[in-house]
Amino acid sequence: MTDIIHNIPLTDINPNALPRDRTSENAEADYELMQSILIDGLRQPIEVWELSEQTADGHRYGLISGFRRLTACTTLEKDSIPALLRTPESIPKAVTAMVTENEIRSQISPWEKVRLILQCLEEEIFATPDEAISTLFPLSSRQKTARLRGLVPVVQRFDGLLNAPERLTTRRLDQLTAALNAGYEDLLLNALSPFPRSASPQTQWEALTPVLQEALSPRPSDPAPGTDGDPRRLRTIRNGLTIRRELTRTGWILRFSGREAKSPGIIDDVMDYVELHFGKEV
Repeated sequence: MTDIIHNIPLTDINPNALPRDRTSENAEADYELMQSILIDGLRQPIEVWELSEQTADGHRYGLISGFRRLTACTTLEKDSIPALLRTPESIPKAVTAMVTENEIRSQISPWEKVRLILQCLEEEIFATPDEAISTLFPLSSRQKTARLRGLVPVVQRFDGLLNAPERLTTRRLDQLTAALNAGYEDLLLNALSPFPRSASPQTQWEALTPVLQEALSPRPSDPAPGTDGDPRRLRTIRNGLTIRRELTRTGWILRFSGREAKSPGIIDDVMDYVELHFGKEV
């Protein structure tokens, strides 16, 4: 039986009725999509379901799949859009349908998947991360499932702090997970703190690298942060001044951050202390 295509007014559709999995933007691809719609029309209908009641904004339908197509038609000031009317059994089923359709078109990054999982948990669509993972990504291998589960606390803590985290490689995601599990959260956050949110992904990763190296290659004599006898890796001396030690290939660096760190007198005091306790310059 052929699905019936409905032309539905754009104003009747709520594009955010479900948590969305794909959050990264591609201006070039969006432009190409709009040009294609202008020349050939919309080749693939979107998918919607009828809401139980009309919302205060006048929405009668919720979007399941086709967010980019709907956005393109809205930008082009179209009045309506071809749509297939679906009848999902539940909201979890609708979210699963969206994920399945998007995965067919273009793979979703692990970061975006976990962001979606957290949105679903916040909206009480699923009760636990494991329930969300098994429902939304039933075909994932054990390794991928374990990675998603391990990334949950990473995305919880660093989403909004990292620029373009959906572009991080699997190896880098695993490094972040391992460092967080080893207790290096405060050190990672401190490494990022001097940089604005708009800093390039490369700049941010270079700042994180020394902390990750220490976390992933600990010396046997150095207990993990937060455990008995752990080294003084990070200290906030007073409001406006934080000191963090950083591992390098040739030794250690002390990094001073905060408002008071910009004062030249701070470094002079440190140099005087070093000279006093370790001998004079040779």
